[in-house]
Amino acid sequence: MRLELLQRLNEARAAREAAIVLTDLASGGQDLLLERQVEAHIEREALETLLRNGRSGSVELGGTALFAGVYLPPVKLVCIGAVHISQALAPMARLVGLDVTIVDPREAFATTERFQGVDLRAEWPDVALPEIGLDRWSAFCALTHDPKIDDPGLHAALRAGCFYIGALGSRKTHGRRVERLTEAGFAADEIARIHAPIGLPIGAQSPSEIALSILSEITAVRRLKPQPR
Repeated sequence: MRLELLQRLNEARAAREAAIVLTDLASGGQDLLLERQVEAHIEREALETLLRNGRSGSVELGGTALFAGVYLPPVKLVCIGAVHISQALAPMARLVGLDVTIVDPREAFATTERFQGVDLRAEWPDVALPEIGLDRWSAFCALTHDPKIDDPGLHAALRAGCFYIGALGSRKTHGRRVERLTEAGFAADEIARIHAPIGLPIGAQSPSEIALSILSEITAVRRLKPQPR
């Protein structure tokens, strides 16, 4: 790889931006595409599939045989609420390669005994989240049922453009949440990005089953082609 190309790739990594290095299998020529360049590319659909899958391999673009090296930032999972669901969700998420952080200002819940080996922040979301750094490669879950704790986190997740945002609660609870977010200045299409009730509808009952439904929904949003909601 040319030094100039390697420098650009390292800059993308430092900025947590996905990149694809395309190598012409016939000539050996290389080019680097940043995630923000994909939307305007003539082969947008094929390139977006590569980013969703996150796997390098041989592809054909515009009749040219290429090897696509896909470089994705580590995916973060940030959960607001050191609750039973997040206790089950954290180890599951780590098994599939997510970097997990739990945020909860309630020190009785946010204990290292309950969350061993997890990045745990016993702070309010508006204090912890700027340091954690939400972005396009972050999944966010609001799990406390307490608007004083969940809502500031939801505000930050919506503004950061997290690829997945989920919130615990019934449809009635979410209706009140929508009213609060609307009053806070968020548009209807922004609020519609929130998955609520959180998780895939698998009939989950226990905290572990709910955690499984949440992780499944995060995976589906991350890997599958977006569908109208």
